[in-house]
Amino acid sequence: MSILIDKNTKVLIQGITGVEGSRACREMLLYGTKVLAGVRPGAGGEFVESVPVYDTVEEALKYHPQINASLIIVPAKNVKDAALEAIFAKIPLINILTEYVPPIDSSVIMAWAKKYKTRIVGCSSIGIISPSKSKIGSIGSAEIRHIFKKGPIGIISKSGGMTAELAVVLGKHGLGQSTVVGIGADTICGSDFVDILKLFEKDTETKATVIFGEVGGVSEELVAEYVKNKKIKKPIVALIGGKFTHILPSGTVLGHAGAIVSHGKGGYDSKIKALQKSGVTLANTPEEIPLLLKKILKIKTITK
Repeated sequence: MSILIDKNTKVLIQGITGVEGSRACREMLLYGTKVLAGVRPGAGGEFVESVPVYDTVEEALKYHPQINASLIIVPAKNVKDAALEAIFAKIPLINILTEYVPPIDSSVIMAWAKKYKTRIVGCSSIGIISPSKSKIGSIGSAEIRHIFKKGPIGIISKSGGMTAELAVVLGKHGLGQSTVVGIGADTICGSDFVDILKLFEKDTETKATVIFGEVGGVSEELVAEYVKNKKIKKPIVALIGGKFTHILPSGTVLGHAGAIVSHGKGGYDSKIKALQKSGVTLANTPEEIPLLLKKILKIKTITK
């Protein structure tokens, strides 16, 4: 098994004619992902990498009713309209790569997604990959086959770059991945750590999960609360970025829109303390993660 996507995932790309959209399309096709159609208003009738382009989601679904996932790569100001079009078309999974979507727009998207029972991953997601099965988004870029390997470890990361970094480190120790999910780090995201952990908990292929968190928001603290209440039984190893942030002046702007610390919450120390109290295993560096996983899962390290 895997979560969110597999060999049966059939994708629509909204924003397929743009630079990022066309590149993602090409990389997804090369990996074996079934990209059935693209959408860009006014570009109906065109083709991108032999994938037909339509003016609307409704039209794309008319000709490709088996579509069950949408990738959105459009300018931030257009994300709300694109997402609502996909939600109203009852596409069950939407992955939004665009960053810096206005919070009020994100709120509207999430409200409608909840009503229609649509799974949103993003905004500012790098994508999703179930190794050897399917990928959505820009995750892994052109080097994807050298980065992600099939195996029993789930990865959830706020940082796009760290999805690949963690997979490489795990791979060096023979630990492949079931599914890797870039949840994004905008202020408002459709799926947080707990949402994805729930899916991994039910997945028979996944034996443990690695999460990469950052300062800002309280999603890591929510993980701690969820684990403390014994709702997650599979092992979790967490790495939190931003240890240095306490030395920065108040109000310093960091890389992600969601990297906001206020009223004593969302800081590095608060996340570490909460996770420690809940029993989540903490790593200080990426290189520690596979060693901790092997110890937890009782996998012997073979030395040459």
